[in-house]
Amino acid sequence: MITSSLPVRCLLLAALLPCLLRTVAAAPASAASPASPATPATPAVAPTAAIDIARQLNDAFIEVADRASAAVVVIKVAHKPDAIHANSEDNPFFEFLPKEFRKQLEEEMEKQKKRERSGGGRREPVFDGQGSGVVIREDGYILTNRHVVDGADKIKVRFRDGKEYDAEVRGVDKKSDLAVLRIATKGLPILKFADSSKTRVGEFAIAIGAPFDLDYSVTFGHVSAKGRNQIIRDPSMDQDFIQTDANINPGNSGGPLVNIAGEIIGINTLIRGMRTGIGFAIPANLARDIGERLILEGKYVRSWLGVAIQSLSENPEYRALVKGVSDGVVIKEITPDGPAASSELKPFDVVTAVDGRAVTTSQMLKNEIRGKKVGSSVVLDVNRGGKNIKVNVKPSEWPEAPEVAFRKPQRTDEVEDADLGLTVRTATKALADEFKVKLTEGVIVTAVESDGIAEKKGLKPGDIIKEINQTPTPTTKAFSAVVKAADLKKGLILNFVTKGVSKFEVLRDDE
Repeated sequence: MITSSLPVRCLLLAALLPCLLRTVAAAPASAASPASPATPATPAVAPTAAIDIARQLNDAFIEVADRASAAVVVIKVAHKPDAIHANSEDNPFFEFLPKEFRKQLEEEMEKQKKRERSGGGRREPVFDGQGSGVVIREDGYILTNRHVVDGADKIKVRFRDGKEYDAEVRGVDKKSDLAVLRIATKGLPILKFADSSKTRVGEFAIAIGAPFDLDYSVTFGHVSAKGRNQIIRDPSMDQDFIQTDANINPGNSGGPLVNIAGEIIGINTLIRGMRTGIGFAIPANLARDIGERLILEGKYVRSWLGVAIQSLSENPEYRALVKGVSDGVVIKEITPDGPAASSELKPFDVVTAVDGRAVTTSQMLKNEIRGKKVGSSVVLDVNRGGKNIKVNVKPSEWPEAPEVAFRKPQRTDEVEDADLGLTVRTATKALADEFKVKLTEGVIVTAVESDGIAEKKGLKPGDIIKEINQTPTPTTKAFSAVVKAADLKKGLILNFVTKGVSKFEVLRDDE
């Protein structure tokens, strides 16, 4: 079992290395060469000491790589017939692969299709996929990527000493792309998890895995960024990533990214182009939590609020309109029939804390909610129109495909607002039926002017405007009064329902 850390001395060497190398470079040439053919070389004291420390740092890297590799496994996968084709279609990671590797994989997929067509019955499994993994419990539990083992008919894992075992999938979590395997053995070497919240940009990072079938390749670099959360544009993904310049290639997936102490700081998952030096790893804290739940229960249940959010710091337009708070997370949309829809939460509320823990980014809010117990009440600190309030919400289990319900409007006299570029009526049941939406209090948009402000913000006929600048607009009269009092140059906040989703937009006349 790998449990001990390197001596503190080795950790200090990493910080001293740049200074040491400068010392060596600055040493006079005569100090490193004989004064004459008859005179033996006499190294200067300072360069010798610096080189000695550099050698110790070199030995530290060797020691980490050697010890950590003992807990890394090579994963071989034989896929079910046509499974690899189906997986590529719904896997967000497939399109993220470098073009040359994706082409190679597609060619392999086509070859497999031909084999299956001409096979004429059940044949021996063909191990056509490979990845990496890391042992996290001595009784045979291995953490890897879900996409490494997805659609597997048979799985084998091999250790550095050549021992090979059949493996079974204990559980997978699609949203994080993590999976846990189990092999029937005990007394395995393991790697411990670091606290990835304390991982710092600039620290050493070492990647171990089997890229391109080159087993137990070790590359090292640095943590080049943290909190990368817009890598995959898939709403089902709910975590951020650690970015590293340690060289990661196809086949490294599922293997560990470790620090100089030999602890896991991330699980290698993605690359951005071949030979770019830009790779991404799932942070250790999330990987540990999900891995433990998969071991215990075989699945990971997420809590969910049913909202679309954006950090206040990401949108200067919102910051200019929000009063009394400079950091927080803006509620952009509220999903109908989601937990937040039955709470007092509203679009354009700014969440600043969850159960007393401050949140300043979208990812921080997601992280806080994710681990909450389904059905238990959480208290959100919310800024609404400059006032601080508390909102109670009971998260539910994150559905695979949230149902979309539709709300209904009403009706009355028609009002056309040329500045906004839309026409509205007070919502009535008859008008709701006409637009085939469900009834809710507000004014319904009956027409939208082409290239107007409203159209540019995505409003369309059938949308129901409920508030402007957080003032209710139950009738066209109330709508007109609020719009008249608003300053379109500064912008107005429009809360509305579109296809059953509560959301807001900021309408402004920029001309």
